[in-house]
Amino acid sequence: MPLLSESPKVLPIHRKILAFSFIGWVFDFYDLLLLSFLVAATTLSTDLALTQNDVAVLLGTALAFTAVGGMLGGALADRFGRKPLLIITILIYCVGTLLSGFATGFWTLLVARAITGIGVGGEWAVAHTLVGETVPPHVRGRYGSYLQSGSAFARFFASMAGTFLAPWIGWRATFMVSAVPALMVVFIRSQMPESDIWLQLKKAGKTALSPWRVVAEMVGPALRKTTAIAMTVTTFNMAAYWFKTIWLPTYLVQGRGLTLGESAGLLLMDQIGSLIGYVAFGFASDRFGRRPSFTVFALIKALGLTMVTLGWDAAGGYTWVTFGFMFLVGLGEGNWGGIGPLLNEVFPTRVRASALGIIYNVSRGAQFLAPVAIAWVASRSSFGAGIALAAPFALLAALTVWGLPETKGVRLTPQSQEPALARDRERVATELRSTP
Repeated sequence: MPLLSESPKVLPIHRKILAFSFIGWVFDFYDLLLLSFLVAATTLSTDLALTQNDVAVLLGTALAFTAVGGMLGGALADRFGRKPLLIITILIYCVGTLLSGFATGFWTLLVARAITGIGVGGEWAVAHTLVGETVPPHVRGRYGSYLQSGSAFARFFASMAGTFLAPWIGWRATFMVSAVPALMVVFIRSQMPESDIWLQLKKAGKTALSPWRVVAEMVGPALRKTTAIAMTVTTFNMAAYWFKTIWLPTYLVQGRGLTLGESAGLLLMDQIGSLIGYVAFGFASDRFGRRPSFTVFALIKALGLTMVTLGWDAAGGYTWVTFGFMFLVGLGEGNWGGIGPLLNEVFPTRVRASALGIIYNVSRGAQFLAPVAIAWVASRSSFGAGIALAAPFALLAALTVWGLPETKGVRLTPQSQEPALARDRERVATELRSTP
């Protein structure tokens, strides 16, 4: 029986897999971002007697624990399957969000955010692996972008919840309501299939690698260079994102003196740009390749970031010009749509989910320093100067992505290993050179 990924056209089952993975990712990222918006728009900090440094640590803790979730979730998904780990990770991040609503102070909220981070970290790796292994190669780039575009919806929902819902029902109730998506696991369990590539690998008895053996294989001779470059690209791109995202609502309201409504308008423009960027990047990466598309979008993001921070006054402040640059920030973030497909395509099947989980979430966990660094810069200069640090990281990501092979069109199979990938890469490279 042919693999799902070998279908010559997109089937309803491919759309179903994408839909469930997409919904899981939307609420995954929403739960991670929600605290930033509640701090900016509610009395949460006052109610729990939190200082600005306390908030920075809380925001960073959730990021740091995504690394734990990514390592555990990915390794367990390689061992026990993609589908059960998708269910478990969704339940974990929903429990963490529910507990956040019962926080009584810094330490109880810290524990709740750590639990949220563990669930968030595991879910991303499992969802992207499942989609990457089941869709046909000619649409893997755009399907990866469609899945990653859930982050734009997540930011929209988090900003709306923080700006409009939380002031009405309170920050505690907002956290509690945000745990409701846990109910979707019932539908995932009954409606979504397991990755057939993983099932074939399991049938061959090759799925029982321990987390330590997975790491050993990733840093072994065959994968060492790929792991190092993939980690570097993802970390730089992650820094470009989190240096901007964590404090942006606070920067606009407190740093630039905007009202909550004005801030919401700019954030909405960022989200609109992101949605367009993800879709555009998906088509561009399937047409022109992963690396050139990633670089162009990163350059767009760097330009937009510079202008909405250091160039705020030059752009005229709160004007339509600034709205345009905020749109560019979102548009450039479309290059995140390439991370999932790219990591899927450069790692073999038996460590794929682990590799995605480790690289993506260790890179995100390292962003524990981002909110703390911005708070430090803000105390000595301004929020704008701190957030502007995102731009050079975007440029570094644009440069280092060229250390990875071009993988547009690579087939994923249960037997995918480095030699097979190398042959596919050479084939793709030959096709690209012969394309007029």
